[in-house]
Amino acid sequence: MLEEDPDQTYENVLAEIQSFELPIEATLRSVYDDQPNAHKKFMEKLDACIRNHDKEIEKMCNFHHQGFVDAITELLKVRADAEKLKVQVTDTNRRFQDAGKEVIVQTEDIIRCRIQQRNITTVVEKLQLCLPVLEMYSKLKEQMSAKRYYSALKTMEQLENVYFPRVSQYRFCQLMVENLPKLREDIKEISMSDLKDFLESIRKHSDKIGETAMKQVLTVQDLVDFSPVYRCLHIYSVLGDEEAFENYYRKQRKKQARLVLQPQSNMHETVDGYRRYFTQIVGFFVVEDHILHVTQGLVTRAYTDELWNMALSKIIAVLRAHSSYCTDPDLVLELKNLIVIFADTLQGYGFPVNRLFDLLFEIRDQYNETLLKKWAGVFRDIFEEDNYSPIPIVNEEEYKIVISKFPFQDPDLEKQSFPKKFPMSQSVPHIYIQVKEFIYASLKFSESLHRSSTEIDDMLRKSTNLLLTRTLCSCLLNLIRKPHIGLTELVQIIINTTHLEQACKYLEDFITNITNISQETVHTTRLYGLSTFKDARHAAEGEIYTKLNQKIDEFVQLADYDWTMSEPDGRASGYLMDLINFLRSIFQVFTHLPGKVAQTACMSACQHLSTSLMQMLLDSELKQISMGAVQQFNLDVIQCELFASSEPVPGFQGDTLQLAFIDLRQLLDLFMVWDWSTYLADYGQPASKYLRVNPNTALTLLEKMKDTSKKNNIFAQFRKNDRDKQKLIETVVKQLRSLVNGMSQHT
Repeated sequence: MLEEDPDQTYENVLAEIQSFELPIEATLRSVYDDQPNAHKKFMEKLDACIRNHDKEIEKMCNFHHQGFVDAITELLKVRADAEKLKVQVTDTNRRFQDAGKEVIVQTEDIIRCRIQQRNITTVVEKLQLCLPVLEMYSKLKEQMSAKRYYSALKTMEQLENVYFPRVSQYRFCQLMVENLPKLREDIKEISMSDLKDFLESIRKHSDKIGETAMKQVLTVQDLVDFSPVYRCLHIYSVLGDEEAFENYYRKQRKKQARLVLQPQSNMHETVDGYRRYFTQIVGFFVVEDHILHVTQGLVTRAYTDELWNMALSKIIAVLRAHSSYCTDPDLVLELKNLIVIFADTLQGYGFPVNRLFDLLFEIRDQYNETLLKKWAGVFRDIFEEDNYSPIPIVNEEEYKIVISKFPFQDPDLEKQSFPKKFPMSQSVPHIYIQVKEFIYASLKFSESLHRSSTEIDDMLRKSTNLLLTRTLCSCLLNLIRKPHIGLTELVQIIINTTHLEQACKYLEDFITNITNISQETVHTTRLYGLSTFKDARHAAEGEIYTKLNQKIDEFVQLADYDWTMSEPDGRASGYLMDLINFLRSIFQVFTHLPGKVAQTACMSACQHLSTSLMQMLLDSELKQISMGAVQQFNLDVIQCELFASSEPVPGFQGDTLQLAFIDLRQLLDLFMVWDWSTYLADYGQPASKYLRVNPNTALTLLEKMKDTSKKNNIFAQFRKNDRDKQKLIETVVKQLRSLVNGMSQHT
């Protein structure tokens, strides 16, 4: 290529040298190797190239001279700082070198520590591999010492299957492996003996196990060592005779179940008898449940269900029989609580207990019956201790005490100054308090029965209704019929029942506050206080009428008329005035009664008095009556009429009360005025003056007077008219007999 174009070749060489892209040696060698005098020519070319570059540099320097001068000036300025920096860099480098020596030393120490750490890690890994084996073997030794043989067998299995293969290369492992068969033989010999001891032990301690389980404070494992069962089951399984072991175990446990379910004859006498019975049964089934869950196949769910159903039927029969003897509500309540705990405990172990809760509803009815009997005694005591007088209060404190016991509201009473009286007697607040106590007692049985508030509300209302309609009503009726209860007491009883009836709405509110069930609910049972106290009040009213009539009869029996007297005394009989005074005083007491009751009693008394007086006149034992006696009798009837017209009880319309004596008045008027012609002429007419006089009654009385006329000659002062009078009497008697006979034939 140089031969063809040497100048171009040199140019290329120079270009290559300036580019620094190829090795210079090879390029220069190509210049000297190709042609003679090539060095000279090349140098010429090189000098020319240098000159060109010098020119370019000179141009560039001229162009950049001022900048260069400025740069030199700046460099001179920083020269001193550069020298200081150099000194600092030098010093820093020296210190770094010194410090590096220590780092090198520490690094070497770290390397040695890392090596040691790696060795330690290796040792730890080996120890961690061996330690679990040693710990498990140590655990095995502890289990053997503690006679936990079943656990020991499980530990052996773990050692053989899991732990020994990991360390089989070590000599200590071989020693452990060789020792395991001997340990198994020892366990095998002990297990069967321990099983028999176990069965005997749980039979003796079933009540303790059950008591603990019912308190829910300990697990059964804390009380019973089940290792004999596990151990024997495992050994028999290994020997291939597991079925024989299961049959033996189940047979023995069924025998024990029959013994546990047999109650003591006097179990119903104390709560301890029931508690012992329940704890034994719970203990038995807790053990069986534990065996079911921790063993495979020794007992099955079907086996325990069959055993439980058999036991449950026996338990219900026993409880139904023994609870029927319980007459103490506290004992019945204790029994209920025990049954609930018993049921909840066994339900927690998976046994169905619905039949037990059904039994509780039967026992609840019995509990209510015992409560009713108890409260009947409470009510009787309250009635016996009552003085049947309005409650007196002398200050505000006593007033508040009564109000706190009984919901009484009367603005008029509040406005009155002290001393004052509540209208009811002491028995009313006591009865109200005891009804609330009964509700509380009834509620106690409903607790823990897992029933809704609606059901509890219904139970409370029904039991309270029984208390009101049966127990309290019966006690009130018995009280009312007692001989020593007089009219004043009966009046107070009526007042008391009125206030008790009004308090029933507060009892309903009381139950509502307990159950949070509104009274507006469709199915809410209402309290029957209205009908209860109304029946008692009606009975008391009837008793008032009866006793009042009896009292009237007592006064009437004191009557001592001289039926043959010729002239009246001119004043009413003493017995009758005493009777009227008594009636006035007793009707003053009746002012506290409802108006209708007082009016009825007053009307009944007047009618009974009228009837008694009429019967006295018509008594068959009375053979003769003089006109003087009739006149005396008329004076007494006038006093009766005056009493009736004095309005002894307010509220009668017009002469309504006087009409009670209308029969007597018309009869006596007929005899007093001797107006037989009018009577006979108007008989049967609606407007008759003597419409209420019965011919038979008039005939009976007239015959008594006729006999007296014959014997005593009562018309002696009218001797001129004796015959006419006698004829008139005989004529009237004949006409009356004719009327009576006609009435009889017509009838």
